[in-house]
Amino acid sequence: MVVDGRTVGAIDEPGLLVLVGVTHTDTPAEAARLAAKLWTLRVLQGEKSCSDIAAPLLVISQFTLYGDARKGRRPTWQAAAPGPVAEPLVEAVVEELRALGARVETGVFGADMKVSLVNDGPITLVVDV
Repeated sequence: MVVDGRTVGAIDEPGLLVLVGVTHTDTPAEAARLAAKLWTLRVLQGEKSCSDIAAPLLVISQFTLYGDARKGRRPTWQAAAPGPVAEPLVEAVVEELRALGARVETGVFGADMKVSLVNDGPITLVVDV
């Protein structure tokens, strides 16, 4: 992941790219549950989890996950929590993953990030807790 021409977070082995969206009602307890779920989710080759094989995670804040384009031609972001609410919860996911033993790389909250992905499989999931 690149911000202003500089690589700020990268994993170059099998692991998970995690896009974390935060809404107004999310809590630190949900952040902890999400981290535990991500750490033990069996979606890697051989039905392994990151915890099984010490696979890294790249965690990126992504408010656009809460975009709503059902009406009109321009999405609304009203369901996304504002930065002062969202940033500590994204950081809570990262810190909880690290407390569980995960190697975690991150983006830069609120930055214009250029994210590259090799989607092996491919598999993409929405994980709600």
